[in-house]
Amino acid sequence: MHANLVILLLALSIGLQPVSTDLYLPSLPGLAADLHASVGMVQYTLTGLLLAFGISQLLWGPFSDKVGRRPIMLLGLGLYLIAAIGCVLSTSIETLVAWRILQGASMGAVITSARAVVRDLYEPAQGARVMSKSMTGLGLMACTSPPLGGFLSQHWGWQVALMSVVIYAVATLALVAWRFEETLHTPNPRALHLPTMLRIWWQVLCHPTFRAFALLSLAGYGVLFVYLATSSFVFIQVLHLSSLQLGWILSSMSIMYITGTIICRFLLRKIGMRRTIAIAGISSASSAILLAWMIYGGWASAISLVLAMYPMIIAHGIHQPIGQSGAVGPFPLSAGAASAMNGFLMMLAAFATGAWLSHSIDGTLFPLAHGVAFWGTVLALTAWTLVQWHGEPVKSD
Repeated sequence: MHANLVILLLALSIGLQPVSTDLYLPSLPGLAADLHASVGMVQYTLTGLLLAFGISQLLWGPFSDKVGRRPIMLLGLGLYLIAAIGCVLSTSIETLVAWRILQGASMGAVITSARAVVRDLYEPAQGARVMSKSMTGLGLMACTSPPLGGFLSQHWGWQVALMSVVIYAVATLALVAWRFEETLHTPNPRALHLPTMLRIWWQVLCHPTFRAFALLSLAGYGVLFVYLATSSFVFIQVLHLSSLQLGWILSSMSIMYITGTIICRFLLRKIGMRRTIAIAGISSASSAILLAWMIYGGWASAISLVLAMYPMIIAHGIHQPIGQSGAVGPFPLSAGAASAMNGFLMMLAAFATGAWLSHSIDGTLFPLAHGVAFWGTVLALTAWTLVQWHGEPVKSD
């Protein structure tokens, strides 16, 4: 496959995540009212998806190491399409949560395989640059999803907004079936053998390079999840913006993310990986401190909150491509399992954060401040310590 085709396929596959989350966020208040659901139950449409996404990767990763990336991606996209249609047709919050769980599990198959493709084709340093390019494309999708979701939900309701996810799934499935070629050249026939799986997972977890980059990815996603999970309630219910206005705010965040991925590629060429991560850590810490200071000072507004988050989102565009590529770097023969474990840990943290938020959202800005401050601190400390100590991947396979 041509390099540009690989980047496009990666962007579309990994893009399932923002399409599954960002696009429907402006619809949450209307969805809650239409289905007579509490804030806590509505949160489970997000946290349920992410928990299923995280747990399922532990199976999909070894499965793709055994049978290849292509069949797992096709299976995952087929199930995702069925679940997306089920979400549109849901008439109760319980049914919607169930379909979202299936959506998350099938999304795990696609994204785990896509991340493993990077290690199949590239060494870690080049893989970070390729992942950064694909995440620029992901950022473009994340940029358009919130305003599109806000526009559709404001004019035609949340079902129409979720129908656009069905269209995206159909297009991605068609392209993968048509153009994606298998990248796994040495399948592992024992990858699904339980003792083998446990041994590989243990090797992955014990590797210091994996732990450094996995924690970097985990903390970065934790910050983003806090912001996404609270955004509709903070900006619509507390600060009284419209769904469409929230969509444009989330779109501007995606532009900052795209900027971060571009900066990432530039800094990688100029100063190397460790210094790039250290600089991004400074940006993350500064953003967390500024946001907490504004909220506790009582002078936070929609504009000031957005401006305070911009440095964090730019840093996210640096942390994620390096973190996700670096986590699988030491495991050329078990890239699926390493990708799965990294994704599982990310989603486990997101689910725990979502569970905390479901009990903490109280009509104020403090849950946002607390969540961003916690994960921003973890992110910065990881960037300045573990990544600096163990950032050069040494092959373990």
